[in-house]
Amino acid sequence: MENTFDIKFWLAITASVLDVIAFFPYIRDIFLRKTKPHAYTWLIWSITQSTAVVALWYGGGGFGAISLSIGVLVSAFVFILSLKYGTTNIKTSDTVVLIFALAAILVWWQLSSLLLAVLMVSAIDGIGYVPTYRKSFANPWTESLAFWFIMIGAGAMTIMASKEYNLLTMTYLITLVTSNIILLSLLLIRRRQLGKKV
Repeated sequence: MENTFDIKFWLAITASVLDVIAFFPYIRDIFLRKTKPHAYTWLIWSITQSTAVVALWYGGGGFGAISLSIGVLVSAFVFILSLKYGTTNIKTSDTVVLIFALAAILVWWQLSSLLLAVLMVSAIDGIGYVPTYRKSFANPWTESLAFWFIMIGAGAMTIMASKEYNLLTMTYLITLVTSNIILLSLLLIRRRQLGKKV
């Protein structure tokens, strides 16, 4: 009897379930005004993650693209919510980052090489974290620790679920997990430094 158990498939399903589990309380906290997403960051992520999904499928990532595909839809929804419920702590530096990221997006849309597009979209996605890093440094209680912890776990599972390991499938995912680790670490450090909710 053929063994139909595919560990990569189940890792992909688990990562997708974790995404959904993480986003429900995150979105609830947005409505409760506990979490205040940065609109610029979520706009950039909505655009870049869409390209990353295409690259992951094209590069042979297989099941690894399932979680990211869900992430695209939810990121777009969080961006829409952030227009009303997001942080008002937006500085000129954030606008500069957004303009730079959008200009870079226009460049990679013109690229004929998918690999160059993936490398560029990964860099843009990393840049997209900058407004949230700055906002979180100023007030680390405007982001959910549990959400980013789960996102790190889901990202790691998505990496493990990929059928092929190459620059097309791994560059964006590694950028994503690393950036999430940095954000979670920043939140933990700043909460400890400040000592109380402000």
